[in-house]
Amino acid sequence: VIYPPHSKLTDKEKTNICYLSFPDSNSGCLGDTQFCFRFRRSPGRKVSFCCFLDQLDRDLPVYLKKDSAYYYGYVYFRQVRDKSLKRGYFQKSLVLISKLPYVHLFRTMLKQIAPEYFEKSEAFLEAVCSDVDRWPPPVPGKVLQLPIMGVIMKLRIPTYRDKPGTTPIVQNMHQADAQISMALPTVHEVDLFRCFCPVFFHIQMLWELVLLGEPLVVMAPSPSESSETVLALVSCISPLKYCSDFRPYFTIHDSEFKEYTTRTQAPPSVILGVTNPFFAKTLQHWPHIIRIGDIKLPGEVPKQVKVKKLKNLKTLDSKPGVYTSYKPYLNKDEEIVKQLQKGVQQKRPTEAQSVILRRYFLELTESFIIPLERYVASLMPLQKCISPWKSPPQLRQFSQEDFMKTLEKAGPQLTSGLKGDWIGLYRHFLKSPNFDGWFRSRQKEMTQKLEALHLEALCNENLVFWSQKHTEVETVDLVLKLKNKLLQANREHLPVKTDTLKKLQTHINDIILALPDDLQDILLKTGTT
Repeated sequence: VIYPPHSKLTDKEKTNICYLSFPDSNSGCLGDTQFCFRFRRSPGRKVSFCCFLDQLDRDLPVYLKKDSAYYYGYVYFRQVRDKSLKRGYFQKSLVLISKLPYVHLFRTMLKQIAPEYFEKSEAFLEAVCSDVDRWPPPVPGKVLQLPIMGVIMKLRIPTYRDKPGTTPIVQNMHQADAQISMALPTVHEVDLFRCFCPVFFHIQMLWELVLLGEPLVVMAPSPSESSETVLALVSCISPLKYCSDFRPYFTIHDSEFKEYTTRTQAPPSVILGVTNPFFAKTLQHWPHIIRIGDIKLPGEVPKQVKVKKLKNLKTLDSKPGVYTSYKPYLNKDEEIVKQLQKGVQQKRPTEAQSVILRRYFLELTESFIIPLERYVASLMPLQKCISPWKSPPQLRQFSQEDFMKTLEKAGPQLTSGLKGDWIGLYRHFLKSPNFDGWFRSRQKEMTQKLEALHLEALCNENLVFWSQKHTEVETVDLVLKLKNKLLQANREHLPVKTDTLKKLQTHINDIILALPDDLQDILLKTGTT
């Protein structure tokens, strides 16, 4: 069954969703299980209402921007004994498909509706959909109230202006009416500490592997553990965006199975979460494997665990741990391990442990990225180089050697006390998909800034006076160029003040009015489309 019934999915997408919506039989998930997956959209599909989402996308932090090539599936699966059924079990999944990576929001929503859906029927889904139709647009930065079957979820989607690591609290107001309201502390974060608990001693090495876009596989006993761990790994380099593919739950039926498990080429830059024992054999050649047992919060401090050799990983029965021959570039930060161990001894709540861990990852990532930000900012031409009568100047080329030279005086040592081979880490990072994605988005931002400055420079000129000193042909050429500039500013949402655009439009009108009537008619009709 699919709701709303007019939703269109290709056959390939349907097949992927069907296989990904159920745990592998060996997972033995009795009762209720929640997890999430991510799958590729079929190429050549029509994009619906995307321009509206694109507008909202601009205000999101980079790690929450949607990736139009993928969908997320959020699953609530129930398996209970039922002698009246042929197989002896009731097995059903309710799946919510979305382009948005708001894991916590959709998890909470499914918790509200799935149990009731299993007891009622399709008509219940119709009622859920009519509730969702009343939701306001997902505008970042606003406190949103989302009604769902008698409950109001209150939440705030972060914006790129938020200080990294801070979450404005959404207050739970008492409703005057009978509706219960619940405030969601986050829309997208997972319980970081719970996820990293089984591999507690290796968090810093895992941060390096994710930062460098290394191929990683998480072998877990169930899809909920595999999906939470993969999402935790992807989020540990925030506010950097993880730019490669990641699959919180991946099965042997996946349409990318052959592509990702082939031995004819090196493993791709992806993070896969798997539960099928078959993968222990299929992915034996992968360089980094995280084996996770049941995620339980430790009552006692985990014992010191060494990194295990890959050749020891024969089956999924192998002991939990990290199997790799990778040598981290940075020295181990003992302080964070002590802090978290102390928290376990003092029975500190897992939310508080997650806050400590998130802040640790954030400071580590910022120490690493600030020198790059500083160097890339220096590639921007000076404002005095921008002339209204020439094309906007180009950004200077990124030079690895020039960047490396800046590290001596303005490297990560300014903000981090960690010692180690930072230079080696940077060299490796500059070859990774994460650097490529980060640099492209910086390049785009800076190029748009140059275009915006160029527009402002044009607006400050006396363009009517210029046109009087030039031929009609040159003036017509200028008008057409200015009209194109205006279209570009609107199309690409250049960071220009609205007043500047109005001023430019006035300039264009004034120039046209100073021309002969026949030209006026032609120019007033052109360039507006």
